[in-house]
Parts: sequence; C-alpha cells; structure tokens
Amino acid sequence: MPAFRQVGEKQLPNPILYMAWSPNRDLIALANTSGEVLLHRLANFQRVWSLLPNENTGKEITSLAWRPDGKVLAFSVGDTKQVVLCDAEKAEILHLFAVEYPAFCMHWMEVQDDSSTLSSFSESEDESSRFLPKLPSLPKSYSTTSKIFSEEKSDEVTNLLGEVRLNILVVGGPSGFVELYAYGLYKIATLGGISGTCRSLGLSSDLKSLSVITEIRSTEDNPEIHYIQLDTGLLSSCLPELTKMARKFTHISTLLRYLRLSLTCMCEAWEDILMQMDLRLTKFVQEKNTSTQVQDEFLELLLWGHASSELQALLMNQLTVKGLKMLGQSIDSSYSSIQKLVISHLQSGSEALLYHLSEVKGMALWRQKFQPLGLDPAAIEDAIVAVGSFTLKASELLQVIDKSMKNFKAFFRWLYVAMLRMSEDHVPPELNKMTQKDLAFVADFLSEHFSANEELFDRKGKYFNVERVGQYLKDEDEDLVSPPSMEGNQWVTFVKQSTYLKDSPLLFPTYPQKSLHFVKRMMEGSIDLCLQKPAEVIGHSIKQAVCLRLYTVPESSENALRLFELPSLWNDKKAGMHYVVFCMPDISPSKIYILRRATDPNRSVPKGLVALNLNTPLNSSIDDETPAPASAYSSYSCLDARFYDDETLTVVLRSLEDDENKMRILTQLHLNSAVSWDEEFTWDLTLRLEQQTEGIPVQGLTWGNQSREMDNIKAQFVAVNGIRKVACVLSANLRHVRVFEMDAEEEEEEEERADESQEMSSDQDRLEDTMTYQSDAGEGRDGVGGAEEAQVAGQGSQDILDETAGSDTL
Repeated sequence: MPAFRQVGEKQLPNPILYMAWSPNRDLIALANTSGEVLLHRLANFQRVWSLLPNENTGKEITSLAWRPDGKVLAFSVGDTKQVVLCDAEKAEILHLFAVEYPAFCMHWMEVQDDSSTLSSFSESEDESSRFLPKLPSLPKSYSTTSKIFSEEKSDEVTNLLGEVRLNILVVGGPSGFVELYAYGLYKIATLGGISGTCRSLGLSSDLKSLSVITEIRSTEDNPEIHYIQLDTGLLSSCLPELTKMARKFTHISTLLRYLRLSLTCMCEAWEDILMQMDLRLTKFVQEKNTSTQVQDEFLELLLWGHASSELQALLMNQLTVKGLKMLGQSIDSSYSSIQKLVISHLQSGSEALLYHLSEVKGMALWRQKFQPLGLDPAAIEDAIVAVGSFTLKASELLQVIDKSMKNFKAFFRWLYVAMLRMSEDHVPPELNKMTQKDLAFVADFLSEHFSANEELFDRKGKYFNVERVGQYLKDEDEDLVSPPSMEGNQWVTFVKQSTYLKDSPLLFPTYPQKSLHFVKRMMEGSIDLCLQKPAEVIGHSIKQAVCLRLYTVPESSENALRLFELPSLWNDKKAGMHYVVFCMPDISPSKIYILRRATDPNRSVPKGLVALNLNTPLNSSIDDETPAPASAYSSYSCLDARFYDDETLTVVLRSLEDDENKMRILTQLHLNSAVSWDEEFTWDLTLRLEQQTEGIPVQGLTWGNQSREMDNIKAQFVAVNGIRKVACVLSANLRHVRVFEMDAEEEEEEEERADESQEMSSDQDRLEDTMTYQSDAGEGRDGVGGAEEAQVAGQGSQDILDETAGSDTL
C-alpha cells in the first residue's frame, strides 16, 4: 500500500502566509510576511530562488496562483494594488497590472475543450508572423532604468500567451471585486452584483460557471460565509470567438507596453544630449557678459571669419577644441540612437498595432459571432485612427531629427575649423571647404538654438534652446515650442485645396502642435476604450445562479489568516462538478461538509450535500504491534482540508480528546463511498446551513494506514498537488514546514530508513532495525510513523532527527 514519505523539512525565518504547488513540477511557491516570494524544490525543500519586494511591486502579498502550465507564477500585492506575473525559471517579472482593490484570492484555470473548435485558431494565429517582421529587442543600455523589465524580448508575447488553449486568471477582493483576465494579461470581464469580500474562487474548466466564497460582514452579527455560483454561459457558448478575441487583445496590450518602453529609451537618449548641452554650450552662453547677442557674434564669425576677444576666450578656454569634438560626437551618437529607435521600434510596433486592430475590426463586423462579446466597430475604428496619428507623428519626428542632425554636424564642423584657426593649428583640407548648403545649415542652427526670442527660451530660463527634438519627447500637455513649418509642403497644400480630402475620414489627423507623448496618450486612451467594452459587456452577462448561506464565522477565528481558512473549492473536470469543502466547528466540530454543484447551473445535482463524520474508529491503529491507544478511537476536528484529486481529500486533523491539544494527523480520505449516499437534503434558502444541520446526511469514514501522526510539529495547514503526488504541511506558527511524497512506495522508504540507521548504529543494530521495518510493512501499519517509533524505541534517534531538521533551518 502507498505511504507518506517525508522528503524535506525546514524552519523558516519569516512566517509563511501563502503557499501553492506548481501544477506540473515538483516546485512550491511561498510568500512570507516580509513580502518575499520564494520558490522551493521538493527534494530536501531546497530553495530555487527568491524575489525580494521593491518599490515597483510592493511588499504586502495577498495571494498566489500558478499558470496551468507551471511556467508563470502570479502574485497579488495589497499595498500597491497590483497583480504581478513572474517567470518561474528566472524569477523575472514579465508583466504587472493594477487592480481597483487588493486581490485577496486568485485562481488560474485552463479551458478543457475536447472538440476541435479551437484547432483552427492555431493556424490563424501563425499568420501574423508571416506578415509582420519580428520586433527587435530594446537596447540593454537603455532598458536598465526600467526596474520591472530588465530586457524586453520580441517573443515575450508568445512566452506569456503559452499554448493556443485559453487560460483565465480570476482575481477577487473586497466589495465584491471579481475580474477575469485571459492569459493573465487581458481583462475580459468585470463582474458586479456580488456582496461581501471574496475569499475563494473557482472557475469551471468548461467555462459554464464560477464558484465564489464570500464573507459578508454586518454590524450586528458575526460575518457570514456564503457560496455563490455565477452563470458564465456566454464564455462557454462563445469559446472560439472569445479565444481569438483574447489573443488579439493580448497582442495589442503587449505591443502598447513595447511602445511605451521604446519611448522611454528615446527619452533616456535625449537626456544624454541635454546633460552634454547643460555642461558645455548652455554654460558657455550664460557666462557671456557683453551686451551683444551670442547669435550675432557667431554670425559675424561665420560671415567675416573673425570673432570678438570675449567670444574667442570663451571658445578656447571654456569649450576647447577637444571638448567641442567630444560634444559633437556625443550629440551625433544620441541623435542616431533616437533615430534608430523610431525606425526599428516605434514604426514596427505601430505597424503591428494597425495590423492586429484591423483584424479585430474585421471580427467586430462579423456581428453574428462577435457582437455578443461586446466588440464595437466604431470604437475599434477610433483606435485605428489614433494609431495612424501616432505613426505620422513618429515620421514627423524622424524628419525633425534628420534636419537637426544636418544642422548640428554642419555647425560643429564649421566651429571646429574656426577654433583650429584661432589656435593656429593645421586644418585638414577635407574640412576646409564649405558649400552654400553648409552655410545655410549653420545659419539655421544659430537661428534655432541661439535665438533671444523669449518664446524659444527653455523652461529653466536658459538662452540656449535645445527644444527642436526634445520637445517631442516631453510628457507634457503644452504645445510644441518650435512646431515644424509646413510651408512649401506640397501634400499639405494639396489637401487644403481639395474639398473632398480636407475632411476625409481616410486621412489620419496629424496634430502638428502636439508632442509625441501627447499623441501616444491619445492612442492609449482610444485603445483602452476599445479593450474595456468587451469586459463590461461580458461582465453584465454573468448573473448569479444561486446563493447559499453556509455559516457564521466564529469569534475565535475572526482574526485568523483567511487564505488557509475553509471553505476550499475544487472543480471536477470529468464529472462537471463544483465541490465545496467546509467545517462548522461551533455546530459540529467532528464533521466535514462537502457541497457539490453542477458546473452547468441549469443542471440539478441530487444529493448535493453530505457530512463526513470524523468520530468513526480507525480500521487499524497507528502501531499494530502494540495495543491500540485511546487516541486511535477518539474524536477529531478538521483544521484544514484540500482536494488531492477528484476522489481524495487531504485533511489535517486534531484530536479533540488530547488534553494538551498537540496531536495532529495528516490523512487521505477517499470519497468514493462517501459521496454515494442515498439521503437527500432539503435546503431552506432563507436560513443558514448551520441552522438546519439535522437533516444533513452523515457518512462515516475509515482511513486505515492512509494517515500519519505529525510528530514534533503542530500541523495546521496543508497544500497538496495530486498530479505530482506531494503535500506540504505548515505549522500553526507559520514557520515550520514538512514536505511529503504521498504515494511513495514503502520499499523506497525502507531503503532510505535503512541508510539512515546504518549511519546511526552498528551493523547488528542496523540489521535488527531493518527487520523491524519490514515486519511493520508486512502488517500494514504506517511505514513512516512506525519506523520513527522503532528508531525512538531502539536507539534514541530523535536527537539525530532534530539535528537533521536543524541543519535545514535557514
């Protein structure tokens, strides 16, 4: 028979608030009171990585949830009201989004659909990669200032989306706050009409209903626990359309973030220019004491080839030939970086946005399929126009950069030659020639950057104006200080003179007086409206199917940790059932209640409630070789219960007859016989369940050797993963954890125990101990617990076990 085998134990420095097993790997995520997220491996509870709190995420973690494929871990932060998606491999934050309320609970579910309705989407999704170029990675040198994204990758969308199959992250919190996020990225539903604070969530894998456990507080009575089932039939009936829409909008959301980071990199490159300007040219201009304008003196130098003594002294002593050369190289490098970012990132990202929004518009026009989901063609058209305006503004910035680079290069080349002549140095022949065009560039530079016009003064009152490119990158609502001149532009003239094109909706507006940041905010606002409409429509379609009042929260547990507190939810995918496990310690301390509801709200489930009696004597005692202790036949209360799989419940029990209240048992309850009861419970919906417990059918249980006493740990909570067949037990002080393989073969355990005994005793003692273990296994008793008792009785090995546990303590 399978037995529980302990594989790790640890004393942790900070209390654990939340723990969750990875769905398909032997990894468990923990969150502690210091705001740290930890990832531990099953073997010896070895730490894989830790993610420390920071100002971007916050330090008050309120819940954990794994993506169904185990590649992404989500955790919510209460003090900053954010949900953070973290890469399970590298402990890197992939994405975060703000929520209205702190998320006290989360559930990440993958849709199970056996039909072939989703098979066509894998083919259609690949088409975008055929038509769109791969987005380039952002430069590492600039993305370092973004403390959230250390390095953006062009394939991040694919990494976050995972497989084609839809998965949905459900978050819940106070004031009935519940939201659904497709792929953990795009909000597809905002629910309303839910009363109280959400404590637990469970979306069915067929998308037909959502189970919610809420806590409703009133001023008069203790808080009440309610079970609410919400009808999400629209999600189920429109699954193919929902999947396609969600993937498209997720691409759009990620592209928006890509454009924001690209613009951040451009601003950083411009800040490098500003720093150089402040240190050199602005200081040079401000230290001039004569009444003659700097522009006039430079023009005199340009036209007549000689400078005033003051200008010559400032040039040679303050600016210097070497300093001028370095400044020119720095400005040229920064302008080139901004230009490359516009071409490779802003234009590529906006083109991809236009592509995906155009496909979404086509979906919205297919009203029979997509109108129920809230796709609005008019709102999508507005978003397309806004993206077009952003693209035009980026092109306008490219023209400004190109002109400014020509002027800068011509000015610095001319000034460099002039300073070489002042110092009587040799002037290279290739620099000694200036064309009429070069003179025009220098004149333009002087008029633009050394103008005394008050309107062109920079914000700090400096007389050196560097606003030509930087004005596009300022995140302000003011108009551009130096808007580009459209005089002589043949296209602009043609449009103004055309009656049909002047007000044509086919032409994107340009906003010539506004900055790139301003147009970007307009674009984000239009796209946000486009993204929010489906969430509102889908949210309004979700209605409450049933609300069951369960029980009042005992005063003794009002201040207890809500995460570990029952009820717990489970979705039986095969049978299409919601399970709710809860206890009512004040009414019946020795019973566990199981409520089941069909995931389809229109399908009734007979015999939907049963109570499991924990007073039933065990089949066998903990140790068969000795007379059964009284504790083996005593009553137990349930401290924590989690579904191990569809047919098994993992429970932490406490003896009610133990005077010191220390005896704890970890057990597996098989529910095959328990859920096949014959009695039917008639529920009076006007009363709480605790007020009508007499009619609830009661089933007795026996667990035999599927249990283990928890020695030297005051076990209180448990987290399990039936797929990986593991369990983690947490003590009442939240610092002591013990990890088990639940279905490990006893032969493996005996080999491990034999190895331990070999280190602790002589050869003869080892042989005797091994024989004792084998006889225990043959008689069907608890292998691990019996082995420990044999060691204590034979050799006093508890000291060695304590030393082993101590060595694992952080």
